[in-house]
Amino acid sequence: QVQLVESGGGLVQAGGSLRLSCAASGRTFISYVMAWFRQVPGKEREFVGAIRWSGSTYYADSVKGRFAVSRDNAKNTIYLEMNSLKPEDTAVYYCAAERSVGYVYTTFSRYSYWGQGTQVTVAS
Repeated sequence: QVQLVESGGGLVQAGGSLRLSCAASGRTFISYVMAWFRQVPGKEREFVGAIRWSGSTYYADSVKGRFAVSRDNAKNTIYLEMNSLKPEDTAVYYCAAERSVGYVYTTFSRYSYWGQGTQVTVAS
């Protein structure tokens, strides 16, 4: 059974930093793209960034230059380093996984596996 468990959310002041983790278990995620999405009430889940098995990354324009996704394949864990946080980054953040040799899906419906989410609140 595939499980993705996020951690690291919390409350931070604008301009601050947080690092989220997503521990994956239940299978080996070779040839999987691991992604981060976020969602606020009343809005669709939004793509944040993703990392391929090769280690190459892809980001939404809204977070480019501020957020960084990394992965530790030995630990089956991915990370989302968030810097220069803004109040509009406030959301529940989810990690997701989908089998893909290279293509990064930016639509949430394309992902088969999801974590439970972790709240990030950025105070102004």
